[in-house]
Amino acid sequence: MTVPLSQKQINSIVRATSLVDEVPEVKISLWVGAVSAGKTIASLFAFLIAIKQTKGAGLIVIVGKTLQTIERNILDPLMDYRIYGLAAGAVKHTKGSGVAIILGKTVHLVGANDARSEEKIRGSTVELAYVDEATLLPRGADNTTGFWEMLVSRLRVAGARMFATTNPGSTRHWLRTEWILQARQKNMQVFHFTMDDNPQYFEGGNPGPKYIQDMKASYSGVFYDRMIKGLWTNAEGAIYDMWSAESHIVKYADLPRMQRILGLGIDYGTTNATSAILLGLGEDYRLYAIDEWRHDSRADKINLTNGAIVEGITKWLDGLTLPDGTRPMPEWLIHDPSAASLRVEMASQGIVNMFPANNEVLYGIQTVASVLDSGRLRVSDKCTGLISEMSEYCWDAKATEQGEDKPMKVNDHSVDALRYVVTSTETNWRPYLNHPAG
Repeated sequence: MTVPLSQKQINSIVRATSLVDEVPEVKISLWVGAVSAGKTIASLFAFLIAIKQTKGAGLIVIVGKTLQTIERNILDPLMDYRIYGLAAGAVKHTKGSGVAIILGKTVHLVGANDARSEEKIRGSTVELAYVDEATLLPRGADNTTGFWEMLVSRLRVAGARMFATTNPGSTRHWLRTEWILQARQKNMQVFHFTMDDNPQYFEGGNPGPKYIQDMKASYSGVFYDRMIKGLWTNAEGAIYDMWSAESHIVKYADLPRMQRILGLGIDYGTTNATSAILLGLGEDYRLYAIDEWRHDSRADKINLTNGAIVEGITKWLDGLTLPDGTRPMPEWLIHDPSAASLRVEMASQGIVNMFPANNEVLYGIQTVASVLDSGRLRVSDKCTGLISEMSEYCWDAKATEQGEDKPMKVNDHSVDALRYVVTSTETNWRPYLNHPAG
């Protein structure tokens, strides 16, 4: 049995697959809106129908940021019998392969993670395309054309069409300004969805209304507007605008007993500062930035070798004592993923419990913002570098003008270290936050 569809989902499927004299009425159909709003489920039903309607005049392609995201976001759901019923059995794919067989037809899988990716489809003729997370498609250096435009130009046979999904981004994002706002001229239709349009979250659904409550608690600020409300909004001003010294800073002496010392996040700098933030999970089910090791070569007027940095951090850790008298040894040392030389030095000094940080910047920022906003992250007064940066960490206004979300690369060393350790240990601490904070 397949999942129930809302009338809005059904209407979008019918409109996207409608034919007049065996030719699609609309060339481009875009499903846009909040997370978990039912966009992907509806768009993939439409894609399955469209695959059956193809005549073999060109390629069928699925485009995503990487092959792995295509497998996770598109192919895995398509193979779920609970969603797509018997059609799920007609989806064949070997992990890592660049092709899939769907309803007996060959589908090419195209990763598009940089401007050069358009070379993968240049010269091709495409009859049917599906794009996952269209706002993430790369643009050229001039920011005027990119993969999307190249893909549209490949839809050059009668009846060719494209389906796409996305969450909203900046109001100045190219997809909004150049396509959504000009949808009629571009032979494009846009379906907007919110969580309330997904029948899985109605009373009696699975996972039900509580899922919406949990998701709303996972976002704040600009990310709440985009991911929960489904709005196109700009990232402007302070990144952590919910930061309050009064509510977020706690005296070191008042730290609760720690259940776990989750990790030490390290942002590495040669001419810039190196910062290490120690993260713990308190018995009150809150996260704590416990303490900070920091060396600023400019302020301290001395450059440290990698060996000296690692020695400094390990000696500092060895000398730490928490207010309850215990010694906080981190489960993991999580380093700047670009700091290959530091990793080599750490290994040479016998450190084995280390790995490169998750450096998905926007995801990391929204994760830190959500735990700050919910009161689940506090910072001890020993983290002086971090405290000084929290209120100064801002969005890059020039990038916003280009429709991009980027933080200013100024005063970001300790906040990056915090982001590394919070994001990279999320699977460890997230289950604990189901408990009410003490």
